[in-house]
Amino acid sequence: MSKDLNSVFRTKTVEQSIRDTEEPEHALRKSLSAWDLTVFGVGVIIGTGIFVLTGIAARNNAGPATALAFVAAGIVCALAALCYAEFASTVPVAGSAYTFSYASIGELPAWIIGWDLVLEFALGTAVVAVGWSGYVRHLMHTNLGWDLPKALEGPDAGGSFDLLAFLLILVLTVILVVGTKLSARITAIVVAIKVAVVLLVIIAGLFFIKADNYSPFIPPAQPQEAGNGLHAPLVQLMFGYAPTNFGVMGIFTAASLIFFAFIGFDVVATAAEETRNPQRDMPRGILGSLVICTFLYVAVTLVVTGMQKYSEMSPTAPLAEAFKSVNQPFFSGAISLGAAVGLITVSMILLLGQTRVFFAMSRDGLLPRVFSVTHPKYRTPYRATILLGGIIAIVAGFTSLEKLAELVNIGTLFAFVLVALGVIILRRTRPDLHRAFRTPWVPVIPILSIAASLWLMLNLPAETWIRFGIWMVIGFVVYFLYGRQHSRLGKSGRSAEYQDAEH
Repeated sequence: MSKDLNSVFRTKTVEQSIRDTEEPEHALRKSLSAWDLTVFGVGVIIGTGIFVLTGIAARNNAGPATALAFVAAGIVCALAALCYAEFASTVPVAGSAYTFSYASIGELPAWIIGWDLVLEFALGTAVVAVGWSGYVRHLMHTNLGWDLPKALEGPDAGGSFDLLAFLLILVLTVILVVGTKLSARITAIVVAIKVAVVLLVIIAGLFFIKADNYSPFIPPAQPQEAGNGLHAPLVQLMFGYAPTNFGVMGIFTAASLIFFAFIGFDVVATAAEETRNPQRDMPRGILGSLVICTFLYVAVTLVVTGMQKYSEMSPTAPLAEAFKSVNQPFFSGAISLGAAVGLITVSMILLLGQTRVFFAMSRDGLLPRVFSVTHPKYRTPYRATILLGGIIAIVAGFTSLEKLAELVNIGTLFAFVLVALGVIILRRTRPDLHRAFRTPWVPVIPILSIAASLWLMLNLPAETWIRFGIWMVIGFVVYFLYGRQHSRLGKSGRSAEYQDAEH
């Protein structure tokens, strides 16, 4: 029993992880700089959150104090980002939290987090693609008078198949197969457009702010309507605590919602192996993109809640509607166009992250090794990219993912918990490792990260926990039926045991 337990918690040394990246057939091209990583981070973080969730959180949860909710959510992410930065600079290998957990906690926890990340990035890619499709259909109808056949508008619009979301994923799959540097260049162009739109909102909106809209900045607290059964937050079912809207606690309720707006900075860590100088550039890319986006989020929120009373804000297109409310249709149209263009990079970088985690698991033998072979010319994991891109395109085309989107939140927070735990463990088990970036105040910062992430997880509905649990059970079955027997680390251990027995 003890031997079986040890086998599932066997760790892969940092040195072995780095050696694996040097195998010619399974090596990725190192082409990314700190600038590329920062652009990736900004490209994936600025998306649905800033263009949609701002209005929902201000209208329903925190009013103008939504700006403080973005600060609170940003702090939770910053605690996790400090832990990610240490790992990504110490273990510059594809796979992000999966690879970090393999080096510190063990094979089974690494498999669990890898399995979790595959789901998180897949759903995130599909959800954003469906959202992009909706923006494009709206722009086509409003500005050109064009409409797709109803059957091709997707389940969310009452159709059968979302053609635009399907085609977007296929195009992004081709771009990622051709090369990470190409995707970085495309991302840089799109991010420039997206940031320009955000700055347009901030600068133009300053001229339409009314001080009365900020009063009260923190509206009086209102009890939330209690959730029923599985729709209730887990914290309510466990402790009888019901979250409130508005007031000081409403800020934290809003933070749980708009946390989705920050999802993506951890994707930067999946590109560690393709970075020219990961020890220096990974911390800069991860922390730099997070700081930039938090500043932009807070500034935009302060501007739009100053332009329009929070109780009147649109829950679907708050930025565009805020300019409509002050009779500025030009700015409204520009924002809608920027949102549609900007969501392209969000889908692409989430798909990039998923393929790199899948690639790392395949290279370790926990998934079929055939998917870790890189393209002879482009040095990208083309087989994994084509497989996953095809599956996600079909999912995005046929499925309404509104409910499943919450799984993205819980999956990300779960990854944050394991990465923070891994930093504490690796500091104790491998104090000798060279760490180009060191998380300050260990173990205080990692413990705070774990506590903050768990609190946000407890605020998610119980049904989200059940769906997440089902996916994890499937993952356990796959691991014990396939991954454990085919693990390269396990095979090397069994080989060493056989040689010892012969001697």
